[in-house]
Amino acid sequence: MKQASVPVWVNVGLIPLINILLAFAVSGLVILAIGENPIEAAGYLIYGAFGYEEGIGYTLYYATNLIFTGLAVSIAFKAGLFNIGGEGQAYIGGLGVGLLCLWLDSSMPFIVILPLAVIASAVFGAAWAYIPAYLQARRGSHIVITTIMFNFIASSLMVYLLVNWLKEEGRMAANSRTFAENAWMPYMHEILSPLGINISDSPLNGAFILALICCAFIWGLIWHTRWGYQLRTLGTNATAAQYAGIDNAKVTIWVMLISGGLAGFVGINEIMGVNHNLLLNFTAGYGFAGIAVSLMGRNHPIGIILSATLFGALYQGGAELAFEMPTITPEIVVVIQGLVILFSGALEHMLKDRVEGLFIRKAA
Repeated sequence: MKQASVPVWVNVGLIPLINILLAFAVSGLVILAIGENPIEAAGYLIYGAFGYEEGIGYTLYYATNLIFTGLAVSIAFKAGLFNIGGEGQAYIGGLGVGLLCLWLDSSMPFIVILPLAVIASAVFGAAWAYIPAYLQARRGSHIVITTIMFNFIASSLMVYLLVNWLKEEGRMAANSRTFAENAWMPYMHEILSPLGINISDSPLNGAFILALICCAFIWGLIWHTRWGYQLRTLGTNATAAQYAGIDNAKVTIWVMLISGGLAGFVGINEIMGVNHNLLLNFTAGYGFAGIAVSLMGRNHPIGIILSATLFGALYQGGAELAFEMPTITPEIVVVIQGLVILFSGALEHMLKDRVEGLFIRKAA
């Protein structure tokens, strides 16, 4: 007798949805405990994220960074590597973008600067991931420990460079000078306007298109190339991969290079797309949030787009919520985000056996 199996959509759709609903239910209890109406709060949050064009633009702007870092975590995770150094890799990727724009903005047109900036962000991010990758592959140092260390090293390096070398003269703030406009990534409303599509101004820019291209690239790489087969084999069973003739050390290194390059693209969105100068702390925790985005999205590009949009909605809708209901402080919004991470990440298997058992019994 053929054993009943659980439909794929249960694991990739239904269980994550249940976890998210549980997170929002607990969040509602928190809001109720501080004396506010959770239904009203949910309305403000949803309206702030999706209720008007500018809000949608902000939501997708936040989601862009989370797509990059989520993809960075996912490709490493598929190879059995837990890259939690996305924060530092994004920081150094932004450094590469900033240095290139400061160098070429007065002499080169945008059409030349853009591809070079994309390459610079990927190269700098990949270079920052290379040392942990090499230590894992050739020396056995655990990737979690080394990537954590490199996050702190990246932060200290940026402070040193901006304070001592790159800070604009005559200013107290540790920022570089503003780039010339030919080194600015166009905003989405500027891109769509010549096509007859008019949308409200927002920070959403061309980096969102780059993020979608990266999703398609990662999908094709992991599931439709022999390199993707190698990394998935390594992630499933490293010993079997070695017996199959796969060079585990080599795969570990090139996977981490791609992961670091993806995280480095955060610099395109933040440095070239919004801030237009090099500054401290522009990563704003996106590297760490990308871990939750990847886990919630089941390490699949489509899932990552959806989960990144959800987290972008929490960022933007949370700001609207804190404005409309002053008793719900930004710290409470962080609690809501944390509950989503808790239920979709740490507790993602809490109801898995029960839900799967229900479908198996029904099929039987």
